[in-house]
Amino acid sequence: MQKKVFQLLVDNNAGVLSRISGLFSRRGYNIESITAGVTADARYSRITIVTSGDAEVLEQIEKQVSKLIDVRDIRELKPENSVYRELCLIKVKSTPEKRQGVIAVADIFRAKIIDVNVDSLIVELTGNQSKIEAFIGLLQDYEILEIARTGIAGLGRGTEDIVYL
Repeated sequence: MQKKVFQLLVDNNAGVLSRISGLFSRRGYNIESITAGVTADARYSRITIVTSGDAEVLEQIEKQVSKLIDVRDIRELKPENSVYRELCLIKVKSTPEKRQGVIAVADIFRAKIIDVNVDSLIVELTGNQSKIEAFIGLLQDYEILEIARTGIAGLGRGTEDIVYL
């Protein structure tokens, strides 16, 4: 099984995300994460999909997605030529005695404490998936109450592969 990150440039129309995810569902393809947002030009949205499968399945995914009517461009974001980031919010149970330990771990990862309550705090961390996984691993000594992750957003490095519509 291989993992690939695809970046799609699509028309910013109602239902486009549903049509793309429906294609994955109908064909039995797996979506590991999906993010979407409007680009600098409000007529278009950028969708980043992380998916996995063997080489043949990944090739079929790319071909099938490119045939969808709202899709203007699809490309693979290769790790060596791209920047990936993910946002993660983690709520940790934290008594006043243990709070300083959570804050110390957060400081190491340049995470932000964005909410403090009597018995918990919420930490915000942005980074690649391995950084987030490492951070969560170090918090295992504390009670993690909730985690919310955005999924990968990514862009290719440089200006060679920019699509102008």
